[in-house]
Amino acid sequence: MEFPQGQSFSKNVTAIGYTDCDKKPAFKLALHRDGDRWYLYAGLFWHSGFSIIEVTDPANPRFVRYVDGPANTWTLQVQVSDGLLVTSQEKIMEGWGHVEGQPWGEGVLIWDLKDPENPELLSHWKTGGDGTHRNYYDGGRYIYATGLPDGFQGNILQIIDIEDPRNPVEVGRWWMEGQHIAGGEDPAPRGVMLHGGAYVKGDRAYLPYSSGGFVVLDISDKTNPTKISDLPFCPPFQTFIAVHTAVPLQDRDLVIVNSEAIKENCEEPLGYAGIVDVSDEENPRLASLFPLPVPPEDAPYRTFCERGGRFGPHNQHQPQYQDILYQGEDLCFLTYFNAGLRVYDVSEATQPQEVGYFLPPDPTERLGLLPASKLVAQTEDVIVDARGNIFVSDKNLGIYVLRYDGLNP
Repeated sequence: MEFPQGQSFSKNVTAIGYTDCDKKPAFKLALHRDGDRWYLYAGLFWHSGFSIIEVTDPANPRFVRYVDGPANTWTLQVQVSDGLLVTSQEKIMEGWGHVEGQPWGEGVLIWDLKDPENPELLSHWKTGGDGTHRNYYDGGRYIYATGLPDGFQGNILQIIDIEDPRNPVEVGRWWMEGQHIAGGEDPAPRGVMLHGGAYVKGDRAYLPYSSGGFVVLDISDKTNPTKISDLPFCPPFQTFIAVHTAVPLQDRDLVIVNSEAIKENCEEPLGYAGIVDVSDEENPRLASLFPLPVPPEDAPYRTFCERGGRFGPHNQHQPQYQDILYQGEDLCFLTYFNAGLRVYDVSEATQPQEVGYFLPPDPTERLGLLPASKLVAQTEDVIVDARGNIFVSDKNLGIYVLRYDGLNP
């Protein structure tokens, strides 16, 4: 398929493939390998359900099919491991297309990928509330769900046992004080919620808890997770999703964290990405901040704030112990909304440096409600496979397949 028309910019990154996803924009991405065939599963922005795209030849992605979901429902998150596909359902946030008075789907769906082009639904676990957002599953027995059960204000951690994937059972949960309104707790400030997903490393879970900060949990007892520490990030950073993602490095006591830009045209406190040192896990500390992206000299805007839409960090590549995904720890691949994909060298924890980027052209056709201020590119999610292919999604474009010049898998 031909690339979209318009001006793109890049440094040390080359676009090698593209799919328009049947004009159903993708959001979260997950990869699966079946023999010698590779498949990308994509949760969707403006449609309920998910899409399947074969990427065996990354330069020529093949759109396989769209799997429909329930009406009036967000189905943003997909996770794949151990031959299982885990998808989410939740109530759509206000301003994103929720239809008042209409029902919606909620919870976690577990699918068997024996036939990767025709997943078999095994079970549907429900929160008993508004559903789940960004869940985490790296294989094995447990799903770490970002759920919103009745009686709570803001999403919490719910641990689901899928030893029998046809009969998932919640075995544990954790929340911050002030979230359990039905339990009589005084309400926490707005934005105290697990944005998710919790990222597991051994018997620790690292939680991006929005305005609640960066939380380290002991999950050695899945039925009773306990807090070890909490590092606040707001103020000075934005309050709503001050910690969006937290990805621990495996060979170093470091966690890469970032916020999520929310308002358009930079009409909010500064977003950030940085590195937290957890060598003393009871006293984590911010070791460094990533440099802010700067537009190319020949870009038709002086700053990314002038470009329109959101400017700021969003999603990182997450290896999640999958051998089909890139596992290197010297590079961080981070989407930055209207600043596209940014590549950072994090080999020196106290001095991360930008080493590459890719800015797609602006969309020419509006496929969804946002961005509201101006129809510009909004790079959303990124995943990097073990072959060195980088897949990125956009609110109103399809999926680009990229290669970074310095990546030698």
